[in-house]
Amino acid sequence: MSWWRTIVRAGTTASMLLALTVASGCSSDGDRSAGPTPAASDVVASSAAPNLQPTPNLVVRNDLAEVFAQAGTTGTFALHDVTGGQLTVVNQSRAERPYPPASTFKIPHSLIALETGVVADENEKIPYGGKPQRIKEWEQDMGLRDAVRVSNVPVFQEIARRVGPEREREWLRRLGYGNTEIGTVVDRFWLDGPLAISARDQALWLSRLARAELPASAAHQRLVRDILRLEQRDGYTLYGKTGWTTATEPGLGWWVGWVERDDRLYCFALNLDMTRDADAPKRVATGRELLRRLDVLPVG
Repeated sequence: MSWWRTIVRAGTTASMLLALTVASGCSSDGDRSAGPTPAASDVVASSAAPNLQPTPNLVVRNDLAEVFAQAGTTGTFALHDVTGGQLTVVNQSRAERPYPPASTFKIPHSLIALETGVVADENEKIPYGGKPQRIKEWEQDMGLRDAVRVSNVPVFQEIARRVGPEREREWLRRLGYGNTEIGTVVDRFWLDGPLAISARDQALWLSRLARAELPASAAHQRLVRDILRLEQRDGYTLYGKTGWTTATEPGLGWWVGWVERDDRLYCFALNLDMTRDADAPKRVATGRELLRRLDVLPVG
């Protein structure tokens, strides 16, 4: 996986610079995917569009690594307390390392689909292609809401082909998402790479979507936020999306999203090692436990 080592090396260098900047400013789902690996020549390290947000104060909580250990895995967690201007990370080096976003890319991809007009609205049925799928639930045409809910890969591959490589690149740069690279395979770049993003940058990027601060229609941002809403109770609202890529070794699972509670906004991103289907529930379970320990979600 020479292409993957290229991304990691580039991401590590960029992360070291980011870490120095921060330090100077403060003391089941069905989204697993595998496919042909992009060539190393398809991967070009590049910076995302400039993010002019103030750099949040960094707090490292490696004591919370025990939550991953208790789940029998290794991972990282980044929590951006947007209201308080603080970024809390567990396993800082990994929090700053870019990985393919897998199905968490359905968040910006939904916005891109709406902004480019390749999907008229959340109700338009997008064809899955008629071929047998690994997950039976994917074998039907779906609107955006259901496609995100069941993480329908072939539906979003159809969206990518409609958008096309030039507009995908343009919108990744405009939105400032990850390393903004799509390589040469327009319907797999978020599953296998070369697109990559770190947990840290996922959390920071989501804070812009949650506040409708992305360079896109406010109405479309509002719709995407509504599609991502998972639950609303006990004084908080939780939004989120999982992901799973087998392009890395070991495989990697994501859970990203945000919590609105008591007029505060907390954006988070978790990734952890996954080697089998039975590991899939660990993403949300581990993330919820970390959110409880950090007093973002209520205990119980």
